[in-house]
Amino acid sequence: MKYDMLLLRFGEITLKGKNRNHFERSVLMHVTSALKTYPKAKVLKEYGRIYVELNGESAEEIIGVLKTVFGVVSISPVRVSASELDEIIKTAIEFLGQVDLSNETTFKVSARRVWKGFPHSSQEMNHLVGSPVLHTYPQLKVQVKEPKIELKIEIRQDRTYIFYEVIPAVGGYPLGTNGKAMLLLSGGIDSPVAAWSAMRRGLKVECVHFYSYPYTSQLAKEKVIELTQILSRYAGKIKLHLVPFTDVQTSFTGIGQDNLMITFMRRAMLRIATMIAERESALALVTGDSLGQVASQTLASMNVIGRATELPILRPLVTMDKNDIVNLAKEIGTYETSILPYEDCCTLFVPKSPATNPNLRIVESVENSLSNLPELIQTAFEKTETVIVTPELNLNRNHEKIHDDVIQEKWF
Repeated sequence: MKYDMLLLRFGEITLKGKNRNHFERSVLMHVTSALKTYPKAKVLKEYGRIYVELNGESAEEIIGVLKTVFGVVSISPVRVSASELDEIIKTAIEFLGQVDLSNETTFKVSARRVWKGFPHSSQEMNHLVGSPVLHTYPQLKVQVKEPKIELKIEIRQDRTYIFYEVIPAVGGYPLGTNGKAMLLLSGGIDSPVAAWSAMRRGLKVECVHFYSYPYTSQLAKEKVIELTQILSRYAGKIKLHLVPFTDVQTSFTGIGQDNLMITFMRRAMLRIATMIAERESALALVTGDSLGQVASQTLASMNVIGRATELPILRPLVTMDKNDIVNLAKEIGTYETSILPYEDCCTLFVPKSPATNPNLRIVESVENSLSNLPELIQTAFEKTETVIVTPELNLNRNHEKIHDDVIQEKWF
C-alpha cells in the first residue's frame, strides 16, 4: 500500500502533567535513533504525537521497527492531501481503493476540522466525503457504532491527514525515564521477560549473568548473549555483565547445608549484583521471580534471599502465571533461545529437597562461618566482564581492555 506518513500516538505518558514534555522528548529521541538506518524518513513532533514522513521509505519496515519503541502505543499509516474539498475526496477514494473490499464492509467517516478557516464543519465533511466514497464502493455499508473501517480525516491549514488503521505498538513508558536497574539474567524463560517488562515501564536495564566454568559451557554463555541481543532490539544497546561464579558457588558445597544451597547462591548473586549496581549507578535490582514457582521463589525464601541487599528488588513477574510468561516470551522473541538445552549455574548442585522456608538466623550464621566468602565475592566482582550488546551483534568479536576490572567486547 502507498502511504505518505506514519502517525505515532503516546499512551499513559500523556497523563504525566509537568513531566509530559520530558517523556515526549524521550520518545522522540528513541524514534529518531531507531530510524537512523532509514535516512529519507523525517521525524516531526506535535503536542501528543509524532509523525514520520516516509519520503519513499518502506512503511511496512518502519512500522515493524517503531512497534518496539517503548512509549509508542499505536501507529497509523497516513495519506496526505491538500486541504481542499475536492482533493480530500479524491485522496480518500484512492486510499480506500487499496483496501480489500471484496466483501460487504461496515464503514463511516470521522472528520475533524482542526483548521477553523476551512469552509465546511466536521459534521458536514462526514457527509461530503462519505457520499462519494459510498457511491464509488457500493460494498461499503454505513455503520455508526464500531464499523470495520473508520476513515478519519484531520483537516489542518497546510495539509489534511487521512487514515483508518490503528496498529498496536508496545506502549509503556519511554526507555530510561524511570531510572536504571540491574537485572539478574539467567538462560531461562523468566528473566528475559522480566527484563522486557521492566524496560516497558521506563527502566534502563543492564544485565548481570553468573557463569560457573567449567561446569557451564561456552554455549551457555553465548545463549545469554543471544538473549541480551534480542532484548537490545527494544533498547538499542544493553550492557551485559558476565560474572565468574565458580569459586563462590563451590564454596557452599560440603558444608552440610545442601538444602540451603540455592538460598546461599542467590544471596551471593544479589551481593555481587548490588556491587555492580552501585558502580553503574543503578537504583534497583530486577529478577524473574514468580511467586511459588520454585523453592527459591516462595515468599519465605524471597524474604530471606532479599535480605542480602539494601537495594529495592523489583519482580515484574511475581504474580504472573507460567503460561502467561511463556506466551509473553514467545511474543517478544526470547522463548526459542531460552529453551535451548544449555545449562546455567542455577541448575548446578541443586539439592533433592531445597529449603522452601529457610531460617534467616541459620543462613547468616553459616555465611559468617565461611571466612573466605567475602573475598570470593569481591574477586568475582573484580573479574566481571562487561559486554556491550547491540542488535547487530555477531560472534566475531574483539576484546579491548578499558580499565583494570572491566572488559568491553566490541561487536562487529
